[in-house]
Formats: sequence, structure tokens, C-alpha cells
Amino acid sequence: MVDMIDAEIKASGMSRRDALKVGALGGAAALMLNAGEAKAATAARASGAKGKILIVGGGLAGVATAAKLSNELSDPDITIIEPNDISVSYQPGQTLVASGVWKKDDIIYHTADFMPEGVKWIKDKAATFDPENNKVVTAGGQTLSYDYMVVATGLQLDYGKIKGLESVGTILSLDEKGGQAARQVLGKNGATSLYFADGSEDTWTEMQKFIADAKSGKKVTGVFTHPNTPIKCGGAPKKIMYLTDARLREAGARDNAELHFYPNGTSMFGVPEYHDAIVKQYEERNMKWSYAHNLVAVDTEKKVATFDHHWKEKGKWDADLELYEEVVKHEMVEVPYDFIHITPPMAAPSEVATSPIGSAKGWVPVTKETLQHVKYPNVFALGDVAAVPMGKTGGSARKQYKVVCENMIALMEGKKMESQYDGYTVCPLITGLGTVMLAEFNWTKKPTPSFPLDPTKERWIMWFLKVYMLKPMTVYGMLKGRA
Repeated sequence: MVDMIDAEIKASGMSRRDALKVGALGGAAALMLNAGEAKAATAARASGAKGKILIVGGGLAGVATAAKLSNELSDPDITIIEPNDISVSYQPGQTLVASGVWKKDDIIYHTADFMPEGVKWIKDKAATFDPENNKVVTAGGQTLSYDYMVVATGLQLDYGKIKGLESVGTILSLDEKGGQAARQVLGKNGATSLYFADGSEDTWTEMQKFIADAKSGKKVTGVFTHPNTPIKCGGAPKKIMYLTDARLREAGARDNAELHFYPNGTSMFGVPEYHDAIVKQYEERNMKWSYAHNLVAVDTEKKVATFDHHWKEKGKWDADLELYEEVVKHEMVEVPYDFIHITPPMAAPSEVATSPIGSAKGWVPVTKETLQHVKYPNVFALGDVAAVPMGKTGGSARKQYKVVCENMIALMEGKKMESQYDGYTVCPLITGLGTVMLAEFNWTKKPTPSFPLDPTKERWIMWFLKVYMLKPMTVYGMLKGRA
């Protein structure tokens, strides 16, 4: 494997050292090997700033923030509110579980094993926010005060907004109780969703049945959806479609299956270069798509999905504005399926959305560069719950938590906040079994590749990065506040 990597790197014109440095392929190993040295270096520059810090949410973003603050403050006073015992589990791996590359056990991690030393963990849920008085009340009735607060709650999956899935309701990706309830409807009879941990496991089970039917000679249809809300990992609805295509080809059954993507939007990707590359890949694989289709209902017994197909037409002339009105038209489209992957609508947790720290759209409003709340200067937000463009990926959180920590410490020290988030987002777009297009970009909506390689090309070395290196770098680097 190392020889193969060396050959690929040499062909690209990079030195191996540069590739490891730029691509972070050696990041996890370096962090583990040099942990003592890094800790000593951190201690030497630790800030003496004081303040009671409350972090709401103990997932990847919250724990990474707590870890970095613990590393960089000489006498930290940090509390995390998080009810979930497996909140730090590796959600980017759910696509790999859903396609049979990994097992569910490969992505499950226990929060207790990664809680930074000295951080107080309240195993409860934040229920009420009172930012005027710097207080949070938990669902269990405990009142917690703070000097500085970080909101990193993640988002919720609103399956209940789709007719036919009302019984699933609203769940979290790693909510085991909610996942069990969802399994009463999803994960059977061809209806799947990888956005919760148990659902990813069931997706692979149902995909195998779908492939077996195609292999038997039956003509089958696979449907893949993308909703009309912001979602975490916007590439996942396409990744699972690519992987279904790859598994069908592996089985020699691709000719018997039609695969059709129904996104609510009007493009494959917000960055034109990546959009063009994906369209070309879809055409080469004979994968179909229909834009401006939002899933509104699913009949899991009859295996029929209903979409709101919407488009704009020219309306009446407005003499005052001297232009034609735009009229949005709708038609309901029923699509039979044998296999469907549902990406649910997503939203900020209701207790955040309806609180003073929320907004009309639910997400926590922050200055996008500093991640500081627009109204409450001692409040910061990051990860899925923050109202920033395109920032709902683990790769985004990896950049954001450093900005939050640096700016919070500057604020505590009475200094100017100079750290800025530039909107960096990375989507390792899995395009097959063994290939990934590493889509990196920022608010410029232009490719911002870390490697000196064409980022619109599918590469096996990026598969290696996605499947073998990103998880240890996240678990043993980012959750330690060092990656």
C-alpha cells in the first residue's frame, strides 16, 4: 500500500513529505507519536485568562472545543452539557456502513473515553436559554451559569415532516432510542436512510436485497432524495447513489437497475467546477436526475414516493417595479420505487431555535468570520447549528473550533479577536468503491484544494484518505484539540 501511495505521489510531482504534510495523511500518526511534545509546547504558551465556560453539545465540535480550550488555558473551568453516551461517534462513516464497507461498530465511540480531563460533564439536555442573565436550564431542572458559552448542539432530523413518516418524528443522528423507533418504518421494504446510525446499517441490508433482485433479472428502480432544507454533509445523498451503482456493477446487475436522483435544488453542487464534474460522472454511469423535486410523502407499503415538483414562471406585469412577477408553480409527482434512500429535512434543535439565541430560521446567528453571536458577545456557535453558509460538515467544524477557541481566549484576555473562518468546507465525495473526488471549497465557491492535484478528478488515493486516515485523524487528533 505504501509503495502504491509513493507511486501516485511521484506521478503527481509532489515529494512524499509534502503530500503527507499537505494532505494530512500522516496527521493522526504524528499526533499520537508526538503527543507529549505537543502537550509540553501547549503548556508553555497557556493563557492565564479566567472565565466559566459552558459548552452546550458534546459531539465532535463541542468536545474538540473543550479539548483545545483545556490545552490552551492554564486553569480552565469548562462544563459540557450532553445527554448522549455516544455523541462523539464518527458520523462521516455512516455512508461507508450503508454501503457495506464498514460495520456499525467501526463508527461507535463512547463519549466518556474522549471527555477532556478536568471538564465537567452534565449528562442532560439544555432546555432553556437565558443569555441576558448568562444561564441555561437543563431538562432535569439544573440551572447553570456561565461567563462564556459555546453552542454546538448539532441539528435534528425531521422525518416527521414527510407524510408517511410522521411516526418517526424528530430524531438525532446518534439517538439510539429514536433510531429504534425509526426502524419501525425505515430500514424495511426498500425504504432507507443512512442519516442515523441504525439506519445506515439497515440501508446496507436493504441495498443487498435490491441488488439481489436486479441480479435475478428483475428490472428495479432506485430513488435518492435531497430535501428543501440545509443538511449535514450535502454530498451524502449523492454518495449513497454512487455506491449503489458501484455495488450493482460489482454484482454484474447494473443493466437491470434504474437509479434516479431527485434533489430539491437546481444543481448538483454549489461550486460550478464540482457540479460539472458530477454531471459528467452521472452521464458516464447512466444515473438519472430530476432537479426541483422535494420529497413530501412516501407510502412505504405501496413503495411510492411523492415529490413536489416546483418551477418559476413569468406572472403579471408590475408597473411600479417595471418587471414581471415571478410565480412559483407546483405539481405533485408520484414515483414508484423498489429501493429509496431518504435524506430528511433538517433543522436546529427546537429548544435552540425558539430561544433568544436562535433566529427566525432556527440556526444560531453568528458573524460568519468570528463565529461570535450577533447579539450576545460572550456566546459563540459552531458546527451544524451555526448559521453560516455551507458549513455543516466535519471538515468545517475542524476549522471552526480553532477559530472559536482563539477568539474566545482573546475576548477573555480583553484583546481583539483576530482569528477568522473563511468558510472552508471539505466533502470527500465517494464516487465508487475505491474512488473519491475530494471537493474542497470556501465562501468564494471556488475549489480550494489542499493537494496540488485537479480536485475534480476521482482518485483512489483520496479513497485511502477517506476510508483509512480521516477517522483516526478525527478521533485521535481533533477530539484531542490538536488536529
